Amino acid sequence: MNIGEAARASGVTAKMIRYYESVGLLAPKGRTESGYRVYGMEEVHALRFIRQARRLGFLVEDIRRLLALWHDRSRASAEVKAIALEHVSELDQRIAELTQMRDTLKHLAAHCHGDERPDCPIIERLADPEPVAPDAAA
Repeated sequence: MNIGEAARASGVTAKMIRYYESVGLLAPKGRTESGYRVYGMEEVHALRFIRQARRLGFLVEDIRRLLALWHDRSRASAEVKAIALEHVSELDQRIAELTQMRDTLKHLAAHCHGDERPDCPIIERLADPEPVAPDAAA
């Protein structure tokens, strides 16, 4: 199948397929005499795997490791679990950072009059040359 057909079958855009090839998640494909890439069901399955991993927020390097483990039938599930738990820890950290950002913005918005006056703690905070840690503004 060509790249468009592989994109439809996998749910991954042709642009992303080219990107995944460029970063080595998907092996470069052979081409027809007219220059079109040729894909099979093996590549479609790999693209679906990559799509699912991206939906879960895995980074390219983690996906590379997971793909290698997926293809290694002698793998230990402990390796896969370790990658997943490391990712969970990273997600927890990002959630905490996002929560702090949200709380800071809520705090600043609550203290902004939102009227015709130019005074605005949101703008003042953004213009502050000495940024304050997000949790210090709450």
